[in-house]
Amino acid sequence: MPPRIAIAPCRKMPDYVESVRRAGGDPWALSHAADPPESAVRACAGLLLTGGADVDPARYGEARHATVTDVDAARDEYEIALVRAAMAADLPVLAICRGLQVMNVALGGSLIQDVPSQVGAAVPHQVPDPKDAIAHEVSVVPGSRLAELMGQTVVDGRLPVNSRHHQAVGRLADGFVVTSLAPDGVIEAVELPRAHFCVGVQWHPENFVESGTFLPLFAGLLGASAR
Repeated sequence: MPPRIAIAPCRKMPDYVESVRRAGGDPWALSHAADPPESAVRACAGLLLTGGADVDPARYGEARHATVTDVDAARDEYEIALVRAAMAADLPVLAICRGLQVMNVALGGSLIQDVPSQVGAAVPHQVPDPKDAIAHEVSVVPGSRLAELMGQTVVDGRLPVNSRHHQAVGRLADGFVVTSLAPDGVIEAVELPRAHFCVGVQWHPENFVESGTFLPLFAGLLGASAR
């Protein structure tokens, strides 16, 4: 039986669901109302955290920047509880875009609230169309789980990615290590070495479902979930 992968609910589910399916998993779209975090963690073999709205800066003790207008308090609360339950159970986790950000916040980190105004606009971090358009390259740390999974797709330590975000990891939560950076220093991937499998990426690998470019990330989650 394929490992059951819980997917945090968001507005654009199809690519996440299909990516899990093509990697050999049984995708399970969670419901805030029907699937309490601790029960969901007990009922699945792995967790996929998805993209979406900004995380409320109040969650990490900061006043809201003027650009932060699209927040979902109920989703923040649900996913923070989901992350904490998953970490307590050492459940394999793959976190994407907002998923990476909410994971960092849930474990004590903070965010850059607006990359263009707080870091700069030299690197395009918001290229909405087409959804798999290459926005820039990222560095990949040799020997990291990310490097291991992506293999020969990483050329000279670099990997081309798409990008649709204006927030990013700020203060890194304890225990995480950075495994990828954009040319402007924005954190693009993190890992939690003490975990069985915990990888977060800032780009959207699910949008490459047809080409399979980033299928190894989902296969990595599935492999860890099949333990």
